[in-house]
Order: sequence, then C-alpha cells, then structure tokens
Amino acid sequence: MRRSRLLFSFVYFAAGLAIAAPPLIYVTNSDDSKISVIDPATDTVVREIAVSANPHGIVPSPDGKRFYISSESKDLLDVVDRASGKVIRSVPIGLRPNNVAITEDGKRVYVCIRGKSQVDIIDTDSLTRVKSVEVGKGPHNVYRSPDGKLMIATSMEGEKITAIDVKTEEPTFAFEPGGVPRPLIMDANPDKSIRRLFVQLSNLHGFEVIDWASRKVTQKVELPVAPPDAKPLIPATFSHGMGISPDRRTLWVNDMLNNTVNVFSMKDLKPVAVIPVGRGPDWMIFTPDGKRCYVSNAGANSVSSIDARTFRELKQIPVGKVPKRIIVAD
Repeated sequence: MRRSRLLFSFVYFAAGLAIAAPPLIYVTNSDDSKISVIDPATDTVVREIAVSANPHGIVPSPDGKRFYISSESKDLLDVVDRASGKVIRSVPIGLRPNNVAITEDGKRVYVCIRGKSQVDIIDTDSLTRVKSVEVGKGPHNVYRSPDGKLMIATSMEGEKITAIDVKTEEPTFAFEPGGVPRPLIMDANPDKSIRRLFVQLSNLHGFEVIDWASRKVTQKVELPVAPPDAKPLIPATFSHGMGISPDRRTLWVNDMLNNTVNVFSMKDLKPVAVIPVGRGPDWMIFTPDGKRCYVSNAGANSVSSIDARTFRELKQIPVGKVPKRIIVAD
C-alpha cells in the first residue's frame, strides 16, 4: 500500500511539473507575417508562428490557450491556438487595428482602431465584433487597469486618454495629457487601483507623471541628452515603451534617440542605470521572476536580453522584420 501511495505521489508531482511550463517570449514582427517565440533559458528563437501580414498587437487569453493578434494591414484579429500555433479564426474588425487588451475573465478583447475613432470589442465565444466605442481620433494603445475594472485607451490625434468601464462597455471619462499620448504604464496602489500614470508623448524625450485622482501632470522626467544629429527611428518618437519591474522597485524607459534603456527608482524617479541596446528600442517585457528584461529593437530586427539585476545586455537575438509588441506567457 505504501509503495502505491509513493508511486501515485510521484506521478502527481511529475504531472505538476509538466503543467508548469517555463515562460516564453512572444514578439510581433510588424513588417512581417510571423510571431517570433524566444526561450529565455537559451535566448534563442525556438518557434515561429505564421499570422496575417503586419501583426501589431498581441495578447494571450487568461487560460493561456489562445493568442489574439491584430493585423494592421488586413484589418483582422487573428485568433491563434497556442498549442498548434495555427490561426483558427480571423475576425474582421475596423480599419488599421493597433494595440489589443483582454478582460480578466477573457470574454472580451479590446482593439484600438487607428483608422477610425473607436475601440472595437470582440466577444471571444462567438469571435465576432459586438461593439465599437468612441474614444477620439487615432486611437493607438489600450490597456487593462490593474484591478480589471477599466480599459484605458490613448487617442493620438485626439490627444486624449479615455477610460472605458468594462462592465458597461461605455466611456466613463476622458482627459488631456498635454500632448500626443504614446505608450503609458500604470502604477497601482496595494488594492490594485491606479495611483499614477507614466505617459510618453510625441516629441518628448522622456515621460510625464499624471496623478490619477486629479488627472493632472505632476512631473516631467527627461532622458539623457542625445547627440545633436540623433534621429529617432519613427518621426516625433523620442521615447517609446516602458515597464515596471515585477518587484515594483524600478521603472524602465526606452530611449529611441540614444538607443538605450533607462532605469529609474520607483520611489523618487531618480536615474539608476543606462543600458545600451539595439537601434530603435520599441517595447519591453519582464520575465515573471524579474531576472530578465526583453526589449524589441525595431530598427535592428532583434530583441535585447537584459540581466535585470546587473543592468547589462546579455545578447541581441535576431527575429523578424521590425519587431515591436512583446509579451511573456507561461
């Protein structure tokens, strides 16, 4: 009887190990038709997933079984089965879809429709567009709030930020950040409510800090001065892509003029480190354990693997053409 219990325990433990797969890094190659998959254990591309042309945004379902990927040139949302790596459905959506986000329960995907003034909402059961929400001209990025209650959409040409209530699927309020909003990241309170926003703007070589309660800019942080002849990879885009380390101690900010990643203390936003990377650092993601940061270099067709403890680039990993959005999924 004891031997049977030991055997059962071993089989159960082994099954648990099989389920707990290590995380992988997924990057959309925006001038290509594929997603590059990087294994952080080896810092090599271990798989490529064929998708519709010009993939832009990417988000996994909460259960990890699917990816939702917007195709900027084909006006589609590809639904990819993660196990097979196959597109199981391409959902027609609005003109020039950009970034995507998903609700905590996985029932709705939100997609910024850059060619319109709306965010499209896709039902993940029927895989159809069920609603479009007006958010201002040229919406580019959309993010789920840490508490899951809101979707935050940025409108570039409308120069505003709109909060959409996930329950009602209607805008609740909007405010102007003082320029053309680009990527943003949310700093949360212990209860997961939003405390402040860090927002990058067109033509700003740095970022601004917005107090969420008042919707007011409280601080602007500039990045190190660039050489006089420095030109960004994308016009008017001096700083693009940010991340907060999993331990919440540091804020990481891409610098497209200097081709570096700048690390700041979350406590006082003082500089901690400057890390050289490839040309055109565009987006970034951390591994769940916080040991690595991965940065897509849009102008170098590579992804930088960075040791997040020593602030040192370990390797530039070749990927597809013009890599941009980057996520981690385990």
